[in-house]
Amino acid sequence: MMDRLRRLQIQTLGCSKNRVDSEHILSQLEGYYEIIPESEEDAPVDVLLLNTCGFIGDAKEESVDAILHAAGRKKQGTVGQIIVFGCLSQRYQDELPELIPEVDAWFGARDNDPLIRALGVEPSGDRRIARHLTSPSHYAFLKISEGCDRRCSYCAIPAIRGRYRSVPMEELEAEAGLLAAKGVRELILIAQDTTYYGLDIYRRRALAELMERLSRIEGIEWIRIHYSYPDDFPEDVLDQMAVNPKVCRYMDIPLQHISDKVLSNMRRNVDGAWTRSLIRKMRERVPGVVLRTTMITGHPGEGEEEFQELLDFVGEARFERLGAFRYSEEDGTYGAMHFKDEVPEDVKQDRWNRLMEKQSLISLAFNQSRIDSEIKVIADEYSDGVFVCRSEFESPEVDGEILVRYDPVVMKGADPYSLVGEFMLVRITGADEYDLIAEPLSIDEF
Repeated sequence: MMDRLRRLQIQTLGCSKNRVDSEHILSQLEGYYEIIPESEEDAPVDVLLLNTCGFIGDAKEESVDAILHAAGRKKQGTVGQIIVFGCLSQRYQDELPELIPEVDAWFGARDNDPLIRALGVEPSGDRRIARHLTSPSHYAFLKISEGCDRRCSYCAIPAIRGRYRSVPMEELEAEAGLLAAKGVRELILIAQDTTYYGLDIYRRRALAELMERLSRIEGIEWIRIHYSYPDDFPEDVLDQMAVNPKVCRYMDIPLQHISDKVLSNMRRNVDGAWTRSLIRKMRERVPGVVLRTTMITGHPGEGEEEFQELLDFVGEARFERLGAFRYSEEDGTYGAMHFKDEVPEDVKQDRWNRLMEKQSLISLAFNQSRIDSEIKVIADEYSDGVFVCRSEFESPEVDGEILVRYDPVVMKGADPYSLVGEFMLVRITGADEYDLIAEPLSIDEF
C-alpha cells in the first residue's frame, strides 16, 4: 500500500501579485503533495503555507491574525507544520520568529526556491512558468515584473521586493499560452508598476507591445491592465486600448492625490496639471474608457485646503471606480523618516468618509447611465438562478458585479453551471452604486 501524499494548503493574503506567487509555488509542488483548496477553511493539513502582506497597517494586522489563527490550529492538532513567507516576513524577518515561535519556518518575499526546497522538492525549470490556478479557471493574473524602482514616500514595497525586474516577453507569452490551454480567457496584467515594463531589459517602455503579442494567443479574449503609474505614461498603450478588440477599455491607475504640495511630499514625480492632462488624454483617445484610481487621505502636508482640492478634482474627473486608503506611516519609508504623521486619525477617517460619499454618487450616476445598454459579459459564477457576471468595465475582486438571471429559453436549456466562464450578451435593466442587474439576450459565441 502506497503512503498517502501529505496534505498542503496555501492561504494567500494581500494583493493579486501574492496570488501569482502562490500559484507558481503550488505548480512546483503538484504531485508531491495533495493540494487542499484555500476555500476549505480550517481543513486538516500537514503543511500550511501563509503568503503574507506587509504593505500597510491593516494588511499587516490581517497577516498577523492569520498566523496566530494558524498557531491555534496547530495547538489543536489540525495543522502540522506552519511555514510563513511573503512581504510581512521579508520586512520583519528578525522580529517575527521570536514573537510567534509556533511557526516552523520563515521565508521572505524573494525566497520561493528555498521554500520549495524546504518542502523536499527541487524547483524545476520546466515548471517555472506553470500555474496551479486558485482563481476561477476562466481568468488569471499575469505578473509581468517584480519589484519597483519608484520611491514614493509612503511605500515600503521597494525595500521588500527589491529593484524592478521585467519578465521577458517570451516567458510571459509562454505562461499565457499555458493559461489559455487551461481555459483562461481573460488576463489581468499586474506589477508594482505596469507602465514601467521593459525599461530595465529593453531600455524602452514595452507594455503596448506586450499587450499586442499576448492578444495573438488563441483563447485569450480579454486583456486588462492594473497598477499603472502616471509618470511618463506610455501613450501607445492608449492606442492598443482604442483599436485592439481584445484589450479592455479599462485602466487602473492609482493617482493618490491631486494637490501639488501633497504629490511632492509623496514623491510621485508628477503634479496636478500633469495628472489632469493625462486623464483628459485618456478619455479623448479611448472613448468610453473606464478609469479606476486610488487616493490617500491624511498624508503629511494634506490640510483641509489640499483635501478640498482632491474632492473637487474627483468631482471633475468623475472616475467610474475609486478606492481610498487612510495614510499609514510605515517603518523605513521616506515619509516615516522625513515627515511627521500630523493628521489625526479621526480627521483621516472623516476625509475618507467624505471622499467615498462623493464617489458613491459618481459611481451611481455612471451605473444608471448604463441602463438599457446591451453589453458583452462573462459569467464568473452561478448560484440560485443567478449568474454573477462582469463586462470589460469590471475587474474581478475589486469592482461591482452584473447579476443576470438564468433564462432557459435564451440559454437553450443549457446546464447553467456549464455556462460559467462563457460570454453572453445582456441588457442592463437596473443599477445601484456598486452592482447592475441585467437580462440575458444571447449566449451565442462572439
